[in-house]
Amino acid sequence: MKVNIHAVNFNVDRKLVDFVQERMDKLEKYYDKVIVADVFLKVEATSEKENKIVEIRMHVPGDDLMVKKQCKSFEEAVDSSADALERLLLKRKEKIRTHI
Repeated sequence: MKVNIHAVNFNVDRKLVDFVQERMDKLEKYYDKVIVADVFLKVEATSEKENKIVEIRMHVPGDDLMVKKQCKSFEEAVDSSADALERLLLKRKEKIRTHI
């Protein structure tokens, strides 16, 4: 799976890029037909502590899966997004199995 990481209005460090790549690679064991994942990292300019936003759009054959999470750190947001995508991928895999 190809992972595109887009940092909006800030420069992302190598450690975070590696973390995101590693977390996305783990999702391939749940559904191996994922084509590409677009990961958008954004910092919202608010006074709240939970101002880190992660949006992940995953392209799978016939559909796009979209998850958006807002947390205190990017790592936490990527983890919760990946967990949500894991559930979506498993649900999609089951749906395809029942139609075969």
